Amino acid sequence: MTDFVRKIIPNAKDDVLAGITTSLAMIPEVVAFAFVAQIDPLVALSGAFIIGLITAIFGGRPGLISGAAGAVAVIFVHLISEGHAKGMLFDTPIENMGYFYLLAAVVLMGVFQIGAGLFKLGRFVRLIPHSVMLGFVNGLAIVIFLAQVRMFSHKKLEISAEGVKEYISIPMQGSELYIMLGLVLLTMGIMWVLPKITTKIPAALTAILITTAIVVFGSMDVSTVGSYIIEGGGTGLKGEFPTPNLELWQNLPFNLDTLKFILPYAFLAASVGLIESLMTMNLVDELTETRGNGNRECVAQGAGNIVSGLFGGTGGCGMIGQTVININAGGRGRLSGIMMAVTLLTFILFTDKYIEQVPIAALIGVMFMMVIETFAWSSFRILKKIPKSDAFVLVIVSAVTVIYDLAIAVFVGVIISALVFAWENAKKIRARKRFSEDGKTKTYEIWGPLFFGSILAFNDKFDVKNDPQNVIIDFVESRISDHSALEAIFNLVNKYEAEGKTIKLKHLSEDCKILLYKANPKFREVIVEAINDPRYYLAENPEQFPKSLSEYKF
Repeated sequence: MTDFVRKIIPNAKDDVLAGITTSLAMIPEVVAFAFVAQIDPLVALSGAFIIGLITAIFGGRPGLISGAAGAVAVIFVHLISEGHAKGMLFDTPIENMGYFYLLAAVVLMGVFQIGAGLFKLGRFVRLIPHSVMLGFVNGLAIVIFLAQVRMFSHKKLEISAEGVKEYISIPMQGSELYIMLGLVLLTMGIMWVLPKITTKIPAALTAILITTAIVVFGSMDVSTVGSYIIEGGGTGLKGEFPTPNLELWQNLPFNLDTLKFILPYAFLAASVGLIESLMTMNLVDELTETRGNGNRECVAQGAGNIVSGLFGGTGGCGMIGQTVININAGGRGRLSGIMMAVTLLTFILFTDKYIEQVPIAALIGVMFMMVIETFAWSSFRILKKIPKSDAFVLVIVSAVTVIYDLAIAVFVGVIISALVFAWENAKKIRARKRFSEDGKTKTYEIWGPLFFGSILAFNDKFDVKNDPQNVIIDFVESRISDHSALEAIFNLVNKYEAEGKTIKLKHLSEDCKILLYKANPKFREVIVEAINDPRYYLAENPEQFPKSLSEYKF
């Protein structure tokens, strides 16, 4: 505990101010995601507080902000609607059954994430190529931008003849639209100019306060956080301190049918949540030139979601938009995330009337500036300078992130990058051939990786029928990588022996030998153990060493 306090003291002022700024930007986005998932905004805000606090204290990346993110909310939309329908089919119909299923799915989501951390799956984020990272950042910046554009409208609740509730958006027009644009530009202007004058005052928080003061003292009739929540069917920000509510769980049937229903949603939400959190962690690593702990972050995210579900909150993960705002405002330590969560709770409990007066335009302006700073504008400059495959991946990941989903985009990008890598390495397999002085032995020196992509080219290097009686395959600059390579070598040995010829394998590394011995005991008969390390094979015949540099042939 002493060490924890010691670490947060040096940057305490910046962390506190950054946390307050980030909490202001958190509210409208969390509320918007609550509307998407068709849940009470207070459920999302409670989840944002719990997840944000736990990950800030125990997470593997100080400065990373977590909350009820849209990437996770979208996954639960179908679960909630299907859950409501299932609740009506019970012997005793239960209203709002989708919410109870949501809580169970959030808890199971957290269990999956803790498992990923314990099995150290967080380290696999290092396998994500830089082109995928750039595409992810650009795509997410576009998604956040489009989400802010949709705020230039009013939500209206319509109920169909069947009783189905649906929110429709009515675009702003006339003077209302112009005032909104003016306030957005004012906020952005303050955030752009203020850092040029002084960096001691957080630009985003100052811009929000100035814009809010103009709206309040000017009695301007504009959309605010309070009106935004009411338009969406909420009653305001006033809430209570999150506590375990056992009544919420009494209506949930704990059986195999429930598990089968929530399992796919929980697993997908856990995957999406971890990918977005770990990708955001990588981004913070680059911005701060420090290194986070991916496995620890997985465990913290899982613990946050489990507690959130038990306390009646929704699921969440790392949020890149709020994280960038926090980092740009000077937040570097755990205190910034703690302050964000505590301030968020304070707004809900005590200052709800004040925070409801904050104009949506001010928060949109902050998010627009964040989009400008998040988007990797350098990607336009480097598109023609990097390999075409990387440029293709960058564009595809950006597009898929916008059109479909972040997790799908990352998977697509990694798969394409892996296939390109496999294809390029498959072309690198080479064989240098030479005969002994008596012509009775032929040696194949193999260069390049031997794996599923290169075995076809590998097999084409050999002439089994016309080769002499003795054949040596020298893996001096090659490595056996997978089962396909093992099968290729085993089949090759069988072909030579079927022709009555002797075949030997030389200069295999120790790990390759272990693979071959485990695959088939027959390899013990053909592998030459005399030379362990090919880099020192000349030591067998010291007289072969040149006596001076002039004897080297270049």
